[in-house]
Amino acid sequence: VREGRVNTGQNVAQLLDNNREAFQSFQDLDSHINSVATKVVHLGDQLESVNTPRSRAVEAQRLMNHFREFLLPGPLVSEVFTDKLKIYEAADVIQKLHLIAQELPSGKFENAKQKIGEKYDEIERSLIMEFVKAHRAGDKDRMKEIAAILSHFKGYSQCVDAFIEEAQHVGPMGVAVGALRSRDLFLEVVPLCHRSETLINEVFTNPDQVMGKFVLNIFQGQLQEYIQARLDNKSVPEMYLRNLHDLYCQTVKLCTELQRFNLGNDSQFLSKLTKSIFQRHLSSYISVETRYLREKFNLILNRYYDSKGHQKKNIQSGGINDIRRNIQDVIGTKANINIGPAAENYGGETFLSEEVAISLLQETKQAFKRCQMLSTQSDVHNNAVQIFDLLTKALLIEHVDYAIELGLQVIPGGEVRTPPEISFLEVVHQSSSMMNLLDKLFSDSLVPLIISTPKHGDCLQKKKQMGTNLEQKLDLGLDRTLSAITNYVRHVLTTEQKRTDFKPDNDDILIANVTPACQRVVRWISVVAERVRDTLDGHNVESALLELGLRLHRTILDHLMKFEYSATGAMAVICDVNEYRKCVASFKIPLVNSLFDTLHTLCKLLQVSPENLKMVCSGDQLSGLDRTVLASFIQLRSDFKTAKLGNQLK
Repeated sequence: VREGRVNTGQNVAQLLDNNREAFQSFQDLDSHINSVATKVVHLGDQLESVNTPRSRAVEAQRLMNHFREFLLPGPLVSEVFTDKLKIYEAADVIQKLHLIAQELPSGKFENAKQKIGEKYDEIERSLIMEFVKAHRAGDKDRMKEIAAILSHFKGYSQCVDAFIEEAQHVGPMGVAVGALRSRDLFLEVVPLCHRSETLINEVFTNPDQVMGKFVLNIFQGQLQEYIQARLDNKSVPEMYLRNLHDLYCQTVKLCTELQRFNLGNDSQFLSKLTKSIFQRHLSSYISVETRYLREKFNLILNRYYDSKGHQKKNIQSGGINDIRRNIQDVIGTKANINIGPAAENYGGETFLSEEVAISLLQETKQAFKRCQMLSTQSDVHNNAVQIFDLLTKALLIEHVDYAIELGLQVIPGGEVRTPPEISFLEVVHQSSSMMNLLDKLFSDSLVPLIISTPKHGDCLQKKKQMGTNLEQKLDLGLDRTLSAITNYVRHVLTTEQKRTDFKPDNDDILIANVTPACQRVVRWISVVAERVRDTLDGHNVESALLELGLRLHRTILDHLMKFEYSATGAMAVICDVNEYRKCVASFKIPLVNSLFDTLHTLCKLLQVSPENLKMVCSGDQLSGLDRTVLASFIQLRSDFKTAKLGNQLK
C-alpha cells in the first residue's frame, strides 16, 4: 500500500510538470499570433494607403475622360450615356460631373456645363420614369435602388411627388384601386395611407418626411377640392352650415386616425392642415349662424301665425295701460257695468304651440353643436351666448310673452254677463312647459360651453329675470281669470236669484230644492275646476283651486247677505249651500271645505227655533266666529224683529 501511494504521488507530480510546459507553450503561441496579426494589419493599412489614392486616381481619370467628352462638340458617344441599360452607372457619373461643373468658372467651360446640365436633367427624368414603371410593376427592390440614386439628385422631391401621385391612382402590380375617387373621400384616406406607409418604409430612406408630404398632398389636393366644392354655395345657409359642420367633424376625426402614422416631428402638423382648409369658413361662421337662426326663427313663427290666420298685433302693456285696466275693473265690478272696450275673443285659441317651441329648441340645439365644433376656444362662449339670445328673443318674447299679453287682453273685466273665456289657464300650462324645455336646453347644451366663464352667471341671471317677468304676467292673468270667473258667478246670482227663492209668498208650502241660480253656478264652477285640473299641474292646481274656492266663498257669502229668509227660504238656502259645499269638495282643499262647512252651519241659524239659537251659536263650528258675524246672519231672518231675536244676541 505504501509503495502504491508513492507511485501515485510521482504520477501526479509528473502531470503537473507536463501541464506547466503546455501552458507555457500556449502563451508563446498566442504571443506569436498577435505579432503576426499586427504585421498583417500594418500591411493592410499600407496596401490601403497605396490602393485608395490609386482608386481615386482611377475614378478621377474616368471622370476626366467623361468630362473631356462633354468638352468636345457633337453628341455623346460613350457607351455609359448611350446604353439605356447602364442608366445607373450613367447616373453616378453625371451626378459627380454636375457637382464638378458647379465649381468651374464661366467662359470656356460654359458649353460643357450646359451639356452636363442637360444630360443631368435627362438622366434624372429617366430615373423618375423608371421609378414610376417599377412602382406600377410592384418592383419594390428596384424602386428602392432608384430612390437611393435619386436621393443625391436635386430632383429627388420629384421622385417623391411621382410616388405620391401614382399611389393615389394605382395599387400594387398596377391594379387600379380607384383611390380617392369615390363619393365619400374620407372613407378612403386612412386605408390609402396604411397601404402606402408599408411601401414608403421599404423604399425611402426618410419615410417620415415622405409620409408627411403624402398626407399634405392629400389635404391640399383632392380633400381640399372636395371640401371647397361642398362649401362653395352659401345661398342656402342651412345646407351650408350642415355641410360645414359635417365636413369639419369628418376632417377632425380623420386627423385623429392619421396620428398613428409617423408624419414627422411637428405635433401640430394635422391641425395646421385642417386650419388651412377651413380658416376662411370658420372666421365667418358665427355671422352665418346668427343670420340663419334669425331667419329660421322668423320663418317658424310666421308660418305658425299664418296657419292660424292671425296677424300679430303691437300690444302695449305695463305702466299706464295696467293702471287704466285696473281702474276699469274696479269701477265695472262696483257698478256692474263694463266701461272699457270689449275684449276680443279668439275662440279659446292661445296662440302657443309646443311644436313651434320644439322646432325653435331643436334648431338651437343643432346650432350649439356647430358652435362647439366650429368656434375657437376663445370665441365659443361669446358665440354660444349670441345663439341663446336669439332663442330667448324668439321663444320667450316673440312667442310666449306675446301669447301671454294676448291672453291678458282676452280676459274680460268688470261685470261679466256671459261665461268668460278661461283659455288663459291653457296659456299658463303651455308657457310653463316651454320654459321647462328651455331650462333643459340651457343645462344640457349651453352650460357646458360657458360654465367656466363669466358668461355663465350673466346667462343665469338673464334667464331668471325673463322667467320672473313671465311668471308675474302669468300670475296677473290667473288673478284676472279667477276674477272673471267669480264676476260671472256674481252676475248669475244677481240676475237669476229671486227674492222669493228665500222668502216665498206662500211660506206654508215647505219645498226644499236647490234654486236655479245655484244649479247654474255649480255647473259653471264644476266646468272651471275640471279645466283647472286638465290644464295646470303640480302646485299650480292646488294654488288656483284654493284661490278660486276663497273667492267663490266670498262671492256667495256677500250674495246671501243681501236677502231676508223665511223658514221655507232657510231650507232653500241650506240646500243651495250644501250644493256649493259638495261642489268645492272636489277641490280637495281643506281650508275651502272648512269655509263652506262653516257657511252651511251659519245658514242653520236661519232655520232653528229662537230658543235654540244660543245653543247653535255655541256649537263647535261657530264658537270661534266673531259675534258680529253671527249677529249679521241672524238679522237676515224674517222673524228677527217679531221674535225679538236681538235680545238673544245680547
